[in-house]
Amino acid sequence: MTRTRHRLRCAVAAAAAVAAAWGATAAAAGPAGAAARSGSTTTASTPLPPELEAVRAAEATRLYGDPAERPLADRRTGLISLGDSEISGEGVGTYEAGTDGPGNWCHRSPDAAIHRTGIPADVTYNVSCSGAYTGNIVIGGSKQYADELVQSDNLAIKARNTRIKMIVLVVGANDDLQFGPVMTDCVERWVLLRGACRPTYEGGWQARVDGLVPKVEKTVRDLRTVMSDAGYGTDGYKLVVMGYPSPIGPDIYDNPDFPGKLPGGCAGYDSDAAWGRNVAVPVFERGMRKAAADTGAVYLDNSRLFHGHEVCSENTWARGLFIDLSHFPPDANSVRQSFHPNTRGHAAFASCLTQIYDSGLREASCADPASTGQPVLRPFAWDDVFKPLRNEATGTCVDVPASVTRNNTKIAGWGCHGGRNQGWWYDAGTKTIRTQLSHDRCLDVPGADYRAGATLIVWNCSGAANQQFVRESGTVRPAASTGLCLTLAAAEDPLKLQVCDGTAKQRFA
Repeated sequence: MTRTRHRLRCAVAAAAAVAAAWGATAAAAGPAGAAARSGSTTTASTPLPPELEAVRAAEATRLYGDPAERPLADRRTGLISLGDSEISGEGVGTYEAGTDGPGNWCHRSPDAAIHRTGIPADVTYNVSCSGAYTGNIVIGGSKQYADELVQSDNLAIKARNTRIKMIVLVVGANDDLQFGPVMTDCVERWVLLRGACRPTYEGGWQARVDGLVPKVEKTVRDLRTVMSDAGYGTDGYKLVVMGYPSPIGPDIYDNPDFPGKLPGGCAGYDSDAAWGRNVAVPVFERGMRKAAADTGAVYLDNSRLFHGHEVCSENTWARGLFIDLSHFPPDANSVRQSFHPNTRGHAAFASCLTQIYDSGLREASCADPASTGQPVLRPFAWDDVFKPLRNEATGTCVDVPASVTRNNTKIAGWGCHGGRNQGWWYDAGTKTIRTQLSHDRCLDVPGADYRAGATLIVWNCSGAANQQFVRESGTVRPAASTGLCLTLAAAEDPLKLQVCDGTAKQRFA
């Protein structure tokens, strides 16, 4: 995800100076691991080309003491991740020898998610590489560096030497989307005061996603072919396509310890951060979801996983703008670690992967809805649970004005349009009502001031009593004061508390 443009060198140098100044297939349908424990779904493998067979034999010797390809039941178990910088460990800061330049910038970290799951396995493999696109993974694809294998070839070797239980694929950002260069351009525009990047990219963003979907689908199908050639049946392993979270968001100023954009590494225009969270990442997520559905892969939606943990937020799970001054003069590699998951982000990935492996689900989403720092898995995509709250009397919907989710934003009615700022999820378990814009923002009675006329707001989800509501006969009431009802007195009025009177202005569907 870090393939950046050479022309950015001058902008990177400027940022450095300023910074210095500031000091396949879904075995998911059945019980997790059931097929993996059985050798009945494998057949003899197809012989590898001589050059790959030599690598396989050498790896087998290191694993077992001799080069033989063993029966499945006699092998050690393994997990493997393929893809780009999002899963390689780029951004963690510690990297395996030989992957931190100058001839190889794969930036594989020993703290990457695949090495930290709770899934029982004897060995874990991370063959992903920063900057990879689908052409570096597919059968017959191209090597990124001279000392690297095509990632599907690496899988072919590992699948013959170990009993692969799960394959994790994270790819697509470096194809048509060019997510890394877009992010870099947005930062460059802010540094050089050239205006927001959103107008440049918004119009063509859907077309970019549409372009990458078939490439991701081909990659998944090729990985299935690799596993079939290695002797695996379709129910002998899990192939998980994992989506990308948004590393940035617009609510940074609510962090009581907000350090400032440049020191905190969240350089960029607020409008671009909002567009990234509210539009760009959701469109990307829908494309990845389609690719997984079309190929029968397990899909893990992580698009909301970093909500409340974005760069410059509290307990951030992503690394912000980072300039490695050990590379001088500054070039594209000086900033490649920016806007990637940090070690806490990879811990969150690992938790989500463990949960989806154990769940038996074909599609699930992972987020931190209770703001506890502990990701929670939910069946299907998160966006499926968000619905509008339409007022029976006015016909308008409960709306987050202008999609602003800063603390203390007052909620009001507005004409229903299906936008994300009118989507709400009532979580019956916690009794909270969350905006579709961010899992980290909840409907809130400010100051627990339970009185007629109090206006509802959004605020950091905290689990406090003033963020708990009950639904009763179409009404929504504070759990701590059930004699009051959410009320829209007129179409575009603020959403207020009023004494429950049974009228349509207090009923929501």
